[in-house]
Amino acid sequence: MKEKAINLKRILAIVLIAFVALFAVAITVVATMQADTAPAAEVVAVSAETSGTAEAVPAAETEAESDPVSGKALAAGIAIGLAAAAGAIGMGIAIAKSNEAISRQPEAGDKIRSNMMLGIIFIETAIIYALVIAILIIFAL
Repeated sequence: MKEKAINLKRILAIVLIAFVALFAVAITVVATMQADTAPAAEVVAVSAETSGTAEAVPAAETEAESDPVSGKALAAGIAIGLAAAAGAIGMGIAIAKSNEAISRQPEAGDKIRSNMMLGIIFIETAIIYALVIAILIIFAL
């Protein structure tokens, strides 16, 4: 019964980390889309000299408008930061559990170590994918 509770906690932790990562990616995508698709504001000024005709004058940028480059940098930083943090937590848990398993059964050490290394490679691959996405956010979007 105790093992099922521990496994449930692990599953919930993994789901929580995946949800936070997905939420961070969604925030970064929305932030970059809003920064790129912000319409240019125009002000229509009526001039007395032109006998009531309207001419478009570009409005000066206000302080409330954000720079698209800074939005992209923020989005990329959030994406890679959360991916690296989640990956570090996952690697720490994997290494701790593998050391615990090797200490309980030293004869199975080689098999446990090779499985641990394979799992760490998968975690690192996910972090590298997040880095590629962050680079795409900065340069391609």
